Amino acid sequence: MQTNIIGWDIGGAHVKAAVIADGEIVAVYQQPCPLWKGLDQLTQAVNAIMQKLDGSHYRHAVTMTGELVDLFDNRDEGVKQIVQAMTKLLPGTEILIFAGQHGLLKPAQIEDWHYPLIASANWLASASFAAQKVGDALFVDCGSTTTDILLLNGGKVLAEGYTDYQRLISEELIYTGIVRTAVMAVAQTAQDQGKKIGLMAEYFATMADVYRVTGELNEAYDQTDSADGAEKTQLASARRLSRMIGCDFYPDELPRWRQFAKNIRTQQLQQIQRGCEARLSRHNLPANSPLIGAGVGRFLIKQIALNLARPYLDFSALFPTTAIHSELTAADCAPAVAVAYLIDK
Repeated sequence: MQTNIIGWDIGGAHVKAAVIADGEIVAVYQQPCPLWKGLDQLTQAVNAIMQKLDGSHYRHAVTMTGELVDLFDNRDEGVKQIVQAMTKLLPGTEILIFAGQHGLLKPAQIEDWHYPLIASANWLASASFAAQKVGDALFVDCGSTTTDILLLNGGKVLAEGYTDYQRLISEELIYTGIVRTAVMAVAQTAQDQGKKIGLMAEYFATMADVYRVTGELNEAYDQTDSADGAEKTQLASARRLSRMIGCDFYPDELPRWRQFAKNIRTQQLQQIQRGCEARLSRHNLPANSPLIGAGVGRFLIKQIALNLARPYLDFSALFPTTAIHSELTAADCAPAVAVAYLIDK
């Protein structure tokens, strides 16, 4: 019988965990973790997840992006403090830290030069696992905050960049997601009642408002406060969207704001699709190579695959069908799942 494993993805806004028992995914969790407020947020999130488990002995594999938050003076310091915190939170267990191409390291093995390899390497865990399973594909993980786009060829990840800086240049990282991204970061203009109108450069609404109004945002993914701190209902979201163009909201005008939201959605989808097309132009993948969709926004990737006349493959389909005892799936928290499976590679 195999040892049980938990894969952790420590983000700046959420902590995600995937529980693997006897080689199968049995649970996937996501906890809010506004890490910029302090390391106590990480403590609360990890403890909340561990309290849901049965007390079995686990090995732990950790990847992260949370080192980027402004709690830390720099990314190296963030990695160091997150590793130290996880070691304290999970005493008496084996903990391995994902260091990209250098694999998984014990905390005692980590030296200063490893920190840049550990920082924001969660995309490589997911893409590497997908490459091993599929061979040739375009892997796209659209989450609450960011979108990763990676070419997979011959079972390997063809990445031009490694750090966030390099990946922003190569367009393998597009800083847009379906929950936390401000609407003003997605579009500067939109269509309303047949007219083109400029959007206010104000933090009045987020993409979570857009996808609540279109009816595509699963409540299980919706763990971030709204822009105004008010309720997260369709009507409240429509009201926040109306502020983006200086309008008052009236409930009987909900269809108007649904069309407005759909236009913003289209602009975000087009931005991600341009990134996919840019990656595909770098390499002649076979026409039957799929787009692999991961992340809570992968419904957009499914649409992009259709637009590009390519097959779509959900990241969850890479795993054996099993009963997962949670609302989330493997594809919702791909890095956490992937790093758990990579622990024995």
